[in-house]
Amino acid sequence: MEPRRHIALKDSIRSIPDYPKPGIIFRDITTLLSDPRAFRRAVDALVHPYAGGRIDQVAGIEARGFILGGAVAHQLSSGFVPIRKKGKLPHQTVSIAYALEYGTDEMEIHVDAIKPGDRVLLVDDLIATGGTACAAVNLLRRIGAEVVAACFVIDLPEIGGAQKLRDLDVPVRTLMEFDGH
Repeated sequence: MEPRRHIALKDSIRSIPDYPKPGIIFRDITTLLSDPRAFRRAVDALVHPYAGGRIDQVAGIEARGFILGGAVAHQLSSGFVPIRKKGKLPHQTVSIAYALEYGTDEMEIHVDAIKPGDRVLLVDDLIATGGTACAAVNLLRRIGAEVVAACFVIDLPEIGGAQKLRDLDVPVRTLMEFDGH
């Protein structure tokens, strides 16, 4: 069997035009996740700046942030905390509403998921408008977390979400950028 050629991590992302609506190019990380080498390289790259430091918890935003965040937490020997859509967690929660393009949504976290002063790394697959990520930062801070940084595989810099996080004094790390929406 011929060995697989080495490809750039960005090449492992599938781009789907006109999804979920015309003019949008959806950046699909499921192809990265299904490629063992690409998945490993992405997790290693997300972990690298924080290895050897103190990260008490990794918080992942539903749903792809669970996959990436769980792997990052494992590599950092940290706990993992899910940030979920409203109504999905079984214990007492704290929630936050945030703006979407057309309307609002809510996310929540267990009230006891974070101890005051815990150093938390926020992880998700993509940063676009920053609405969900900024809401997650505010939710984490509300229950006493020190948000050390936010990490994403993909940034869509033209949309400005990463800058919104930086404006909240949260360092942002991304592995790649794509133009457009």
